[in-house]
Amino acid sequence: MAAKRATAKSNVSGEELTQFYRDMLLIRRFEEKAGQLYGMGLIGGFCHLYIGQEAVVVGLESAAEDGDKRITSYRDHGHMLACGMDANGVMAELTGRAGGYSKGKGGSMHMFSKEKHFYGGHGIVGAQVPLGAGLAFADKYNGNGRVTFTYFGDGAANQGQVYETFNMAALWDLPCIFVIENNQYAMGTAQARSTSSQDIYKRGEAFGIPGEMVDGMDVLAVKDASERAVKHCRSGKGPYILEIKTYRYRGHSMSDPAKYRTREEVQKMREERDPIEHVRQLLLTGKHASEDDLKAIDKDIKAIVNASADFAKESPLPDEAELWTDIYAEAT
Repeated sequence: MAAKRATAKSNVSGEELTQFYRDMLLIRRFEEKAGQLYGMGLIGGFCHLYIGQEAVVVGLESAAEDGDKRITSYRDHGHMLACGMDANGVMAELTGRAGGYSKGKGGSMHMFSKEKHFYGGHGIVGAQVPLGAGLAFADKYNGNGRVTFTYFGDGAANQGQVYETFNMAALWDLPCIFVIENNQYAMGTAQARSTSSQDIYKRGEAFGIPGEMVDGMDVLAVKDASERAVKHCRSGKGPYILEIKTYRYRGHSMSDPAKYRTREEVQKMREERDPIEHVRQLLLTGKHASEDDLKAIDKDIKAIVNASADFAKESPLPDEAELWTDIYAEAT
């Protein structure tokens, strides 16, 4: 059974590189703004930012097609934006406003989009993994050729329900891509202290599930790997595991001071491995864009993010009557 490490670079056009840059920058700026709003008290509860991990979801979405599904954990704002959900609706939901995707009733962990086939944000560690397999089961049953991207972290990889799901997915040849977003610290414990086997993707070998390790700070490496995984699943060969080594710059949540690692470690990653800066340099050295072009993109992205914050602030709070809506599915 193949177990590979992705290292090859994709041959992509300047247009594709520019889109990757825009998509990752949108996530970065959006998350920075969400952090600001949290500090102002406009976002309550927990707030888990995706800063540093942008290349993972942007690279994977590059291989997705209309109708493919995605489901993830609570660190989900980046996934929403990458699959095309509107920044206004996402920010409004984070601030608990009626203009949000769940009408202000759910926050980041209960945000869905039927149109974009985004099935949440889930707050229970690992709970989304069997749900993702269920989505993939439906696709196989319907024979529609779709795949499901099921995201979870290195911490959730030690949950028993993950292995029960691996077993069923392999048994039924489900078109499910299990994406382990390994940011190396789970909720606050280094992987080496919590996980006996450092190559988590190899755990699929017990179930006959192929997989590979991917550099999650390189969007092109993620794109390459996602294309292989998608091809595998669409051809009816069953599930595939991608362990994507990434790194979050902020703590587990806004309330986490992240004292379990040094500032020097985080700064070194920012300076040497930042996924957005990597693409920025490819655009400049390849003469696909000038400094002025990139400044214009940054200005445009900031305008989108600022508009989403304004929309959220101006959107009203939900009416009390909303407590009784969307409880049960409508009869068909």
